[in-house]
Amino acid sequence: MTNGNPTTAERDVLETIEAEDVDFLRLQFTDILGTVKNVSVPARQAEKAFTEGIYFDGSSIEGFVRIQESDMRLVPDPETFAVLPWRANGESAAARMICDVYDTSTDEPFEGDPRYVLKQALERAKKLGYTVNTAPEPEFFLFEEDEDGRATTETADHGGYFDVAPKDLASDVRRDIIYGLEDMGFEIEASHHEVARGQYEINFEYDDALSTADNVATFRTVVRAIAAEHDLHATFMPKPIPRINGSGMHTHMSLLTEDGENAFHDEDDEFDLSETAHSFLAGILEHAPAITAVANPTVNSYKRLVPGYEAPVYVAWSDRNRSALIRKPAARVPAASRVELRSPDPSCNPYLAFAAMIHAGLDGIERDLEAPEPVRENIYEFDEEKREEYGIDTLPANLGDAVAALEDDDVIYGALGEHVAPKFVEAKTQEFEEYIVEVSEWELGRYLETF
Repeated sequence: MTNGNPTTAERDVLETIEAEDVDFLRLQFTDILGTVKNVSVPARQAEKAFTEGIYFDGSSIEGFVRIQESDMRLVPDPETFAVLPWRANGESAAARMICDVYDTSTDEPFEGDPRYVLKQALERAKKLGYTVNTAPEPEFFLFEEDEDGRATTETADHGGYFDVAPKDLASDVRRDIIYGLEDMGFEIEASHHEVARGQYEINFEYDDALSTADNVATFRTVVRAIAAEHDLHATFMPKPIPRINGSGMHTHMSLLTEDGENAFHDEDDEFDLSETAHSFLAGILEHAPAITAVANPTVNSYKRLVPGYEAPVYVAWSDRNRSALIRKPAARVPAASRVELRSPDPSCNPYLAFAAMIHAGLDGIERDLEAPEPVRENIYEFDEEKREEYGIDTLPANLGDAVAALEDDDVIYGALGEHVAPKFVEAKTQEFEEYIVEVSEWELGRYLETF
């Protein structure tokens, strides 16, 4: 609010709450691992939320604060207001707003808030004269539930890439998800069955990076909620089924200049990419190992990042094929020139992942890095000797190696900030250490009776 008076956006929210018969507001934010949290308040508290914020105990949130410094404050962003698309017959509506987290001891933005981390990356871009646009392609699986309502790994259909009914039996669910997202203000570009059985992709339009990160967090919540209405379980786990393709979140990126022009486009370049784009791309390639810890943040992420299942593991770029880490998609118009990072998966915290990518690219621009030549051959078919000949490295093979790369990379570690970086490393180191001391069913089946 300005001088105690509602801004235009806040006034619009208050009017919509009344018009839509909204009873409850879900004030959302994420912890450092990307899990969506929310504080539910009666809608009549909306004006208070704008003027004073809503207080909560930050010590119970992963990676936030210690018990002795636990009071935090949520400040809702009115631009993120949306009525939730599900309600029982006759019930009043609920709505959500995404919040910024403030430290009550300083009344300043909380450095451990992932949304703040991304805002800092965007501020760096702004100082260089750019705004950042992103467009992710999150994939997910739909699984059947058992008689107790627990998730199984039985897929809802047996379709394949771009299949249609009757093989794509979840098309009705996907339609309801799209309608729900559109009701919340999403601009949906496309939806289709992915390569693996039971796997789907829904793409939403290019937008500024902050709005897109907000949308990814919302997207996961909406997909799960609407799938549950159909007695299905939606998962963004990168590799829930062995020996088939996992779920990625390919992320398209571009920069706009202050006059709204695409800073990545140059029609005189062989690839229609400007020097700025080449340097941005080179920055991402240089920092790719460290980015991997943030964009592929679970032990399971590395079951997807293996050769043979269309996931990018080779640190290279291409304008023709999808075997490289970065692809330059075809652009019909100058405004569409962009680069696509293919390694992220949908288990990542979108705020932190986008921040890492942006800082890496901006580092490339500031240092005027030169991108290597694109690899136009299928890298999946290269042997180790040929990859060495081309100077192609591979991404970290597991979460432990990725976290080590993050700790060794001042740019990406610094991108996460003094609060988030050590907390993130601590959480992910613990996760990997817990994993490596476990004995899997595969190991028991392979070795128990053999040795």
